[in-house]
Amino acid sequence: MRLFVLALLLLLSLSTTSAAAQSPLAAEARAFASRYHEDPARIDRLRAALTEAVGADPHVANLLALAEISFIWGDIRATTDDEKLAAYDQGREAARRAIERAPQDVVAHFWYATNTGRWGQTKGVTRSLFLLPTVKREIDTMLALDARFAPIYALAGHVYYEVPGLLGGDLDRAEQMFRTGLRLEPTFTNMRVGLAKTLAKRGRVAEARQELAAVLAERTPHNPATWTLKDAPEARALLATLGGGPTRDPPR
Repeated sequence: MRLFVLALLLLLSLSTTSAAAQSPLAAEARAFASRYHEDPARIDRLRAALTEAVGADPHVANLLALAEISFIWGDIRATTDDEKLAAYDQGREAARRAIERAPQDVVAHFWYATNTGRWGQTKGVTRSLFLLPTVKREIDTMLALDARFAPIYALAGHVYYEVPGLLGGDLDRAEQMFRTGLRLEPTFTNMRVGLAKTLAKRGRVAEARQELAAVLAERTPHNPATWTLKDAPEARALLATLGGGPTRDPPR
């Protein structure tokens, strides 16, 4: 199961807080979050540097940068489940500490929920259902704080898509969340992949194929790194399973 395909991956061009300007390392990590496909090994160096920085100065900007880069590291650089779990747990803890210092910061809540969800996904759905109320509570909190923050809808859409119906999953709700998010940010390709998967699961294959083709045709993705390493490859693979159509990106 993939709760947050890179998700939402990411991965996402989020603004953390205005305090990021006070932390050059956090600003560097924030800028790199949309370009990590250019130099994946740099993720290792940034994670190590941010871990040290948080130990010396647990500023909200540093904590949020560590929460984000830990998530990316778990998705892109980790090679075992244990490594992934450790990275997502580090990201979750950093975000939790950021929430303590800035409870109204929607980005802090986002990275807490996202790392929590990915940790649970890696553990396995049956072993992590206890985390679902936490993730849903964080979604509600974020919607109350800033309903125009597009990444919320990617997170929520994937939750409603992935969770079994008997446990709170809802394809209607998933589609609604994805479409709302895309109205706010049409180039958010992770959200469009999620919408395509939801449509396919509902038997609306032609519509799903249109959304996947749009992912591959996107020339200004919200996050170029996520598009390159996650969304475009997944769109190609899904198109192939749906029968016919492009399996490679169009000329860019």
